[in-house]
Amino acid sequence: MTSPESLLPAPELRPESADIQALYSRAALPDPYPLYERARSHGQVVPVPEWNAVAIFGYEEASQVLRSPAALSGQQIGQTAEGRQGQDGQVSEALQLLAPMMLFHNGSSHARLRGLVNAAFTPRVVAEQEELVRGLVREMLAAQEGAPFDLVDKLAVPLPVAVITGMLGLSKADEQQFRTWTQSVAELLGGIDNTPELMARIEGDAREMRAYFRDLAGDLRARPQPGLLSALAAAEDEAGRLSSDELLANAVLLLAAGHETTSNLIGRGVLALHQQDGAWAELVALPEIGNTVADELLRFTSPVQLTGRALGAPLEIGGQTYPAGTHTMLLLAAANRDERTFTDANRLNLTRANAGRHLAFASGPHYCLGASLARLETRVVFGELRRYPQMRVLEQTPQYRPNIVLRGLSKLMVEL
Repeated sequence: MTSPESLLPAPELRPESADIQALYSRAALPDPYPLYERARSHGQVVPVPEWNAVAIFGYEEASQVLRSPAALSGQQIGQTAEGRQGQDGQVSEALQLLAPMMLFHNGSSHARLRGLVNAAFTPRVVAEQEELVRGLVREMLAAQEGAPFDLVDKLAVPLPVAVITGMLGLSKADEQQFRTWTQSVAELLGGIDNTPELMARIEGDAREMRAYFRDLAGDLRARPQPGLLSALAAAEDEAGRLSSDELLANAVLLLAAGHETTSNLIGRGVLALHQQDGAWAELVALPEIGNTVADELLRFTSPVQLTGRALGAPLEIGGQTYPAGTHTMLLLAAANRDERTFTDANRLNLTRANAGRHLAFASGPHYCLGASLARLETRVVFGELRRYPQMRVLEQTPQYRPNIVLRGLSKLMVEL
């Protein structure tokens, strides 16, 4: 959705624009950080007139845009769905799934959707998950003792899926189906393999998701059950309840966001701790694993590498005013390693005093609703992993999923 290709790039690019375009290519998957630094050499804010855009690498500048009411989310949904409409002109299933998500709303519309979801996703509900998470992690790790295993397949993916499906009140028997569906949502949001076969699969999964959650929403309103989905179905404000489409879209958003980013953080966090000399030993030696550790891992790995906003009004960024209609390309991972904000930014520092200032959860009105759950899961997972001080990463060349937005490992062999 944030690919510059969707912005109709000019045939010939200036050197700085070519460096920015490289960030959206397959070459960026293994290690985008050298590419971020090369693009940042042109400035913390780089105009890209070929795409009517501006690329933002600086922390303060990215934070300013994220907080500005002039910066609008979701303005590219129509472009994303281009080519996914049938010959009869019908809107694609994927677009119908995305459009009611609060992620793609602004102003009063966003405030209403977020308020209704927030009424069900309370701090108390999140805090109650800690013992469940701890029990699941211990069970998953105990099952892998004594032999090499794929950390992504056996822990990083199934744990957040189990937690968020349990919180929503969804059937445990359907967890594998949910994993498949949310993978399609992730590929829709940031995948780079836009083959006709993949697009057809995404369209089919979107159709199945909409049918599943629409039927479930009706059942829950008639016969409420424990869990967030029932609470969402019952939530109401002056404007009324969530519509069926709003309910299913935001349930899917919670399901996808509730596990995609945390899955990526677990895998890449373990890898980063083993790649930096002494970092794993430092983690093991800490008296406790608190939010500082979670935030530093979030800052360093940036599970959401980039995002975008369209300007609905002129906005001054980095000393230059950009007109309404300009697309802002927010390189969150680069902003999280801005040396002006984070000293020695390319190193993990598990006691970093300002780690919590990261933009891994964005900022402003679209600040991640599940931030407290992600921190909780991270604290528990790495608290339990350090019970294995001799843990080793066996992967020589880690494998990454073909997704430039939600950057994560597809496989990571380890041994406890």
